Amino acid sequence: MGRQGNSSARGTAAGSSSVRKPSAAVYRRRRLAAGGALLLAIVLVVSGFALAGAFRGGSQQASSTQPSSTDSASAASAGAPSASAPATPSASPTPTVAPTPTCNQNLVTVTAATDKPSYGPGENPLLTLKVTNGGTVPCEVNIGTSQMEFLVTSGADRIFSSKDCQASSEDLVKVIAPGASETANFPWGRNRSADGCKAVAAAPGGGGAYYIFTAKLGSRASPKAVFQLN
Repeated sequence: MGRQGNSSARGTAAGSSSVRKPSAAVYRRRRLAAGGALLLAIVLVVSGFALAGAFRGGSQQASSTQPSSTDSASAASAGAPSASAPATPSASPTPTVAPTPTCNQNLVTVTAATDKPSYGPGENPLLTLKVTNGGTVPCEVNIGTSQMEFLVTSGADRIFSSKDCQASSEDLVKVIAPGASETANFPWGRNRSADGCKAVAAAPGGGGAYYIFTAKLGSRASPKAVFQLN
């Protein structure tokens, strides 16, 4: 019995001495694994606190419409704008200015007239050009000699034009009030004229012949004014 017990004890000791210890590499891997697990646990704890704070802040912002005095003071100390202050300054309204009415040049008319319906021998007709603003607002109109023409005809015969021997041509712009008129007079010497102020020997006939006076201002032409020369 004593020998068998000793043999068993020696076998156990020999068996325990035959167990190999872990190498240094195994120890390093175990330490790295333990350290990684600890770091992961710390990250999860910190993330949990951050998520909890975010959800608490979101629920508070959604449920409240006015910032508390504590929140306003904290925002002011942090340099953040207060929620109650306007983001941009309000602009004062600009007064509306009514547009200036535009003159309708189509309502500016030209008429022709003579001082008498008929003239005896030796009487010279006075031809009158009249410009009238028939609109409701003032109109600027060029009534200079560059625009005017006093034209006398008899049927298809062109008797006289004030432009044929016109010495000078100039512009004269005037503002004509609504309903107002401007007039220009031209004494006609009962003579003929030709383009370029060429000399014309013949004179218009008398003896009760009828003539037509047309007043022109630029592209505007008046209705015909009929008169008689005796």
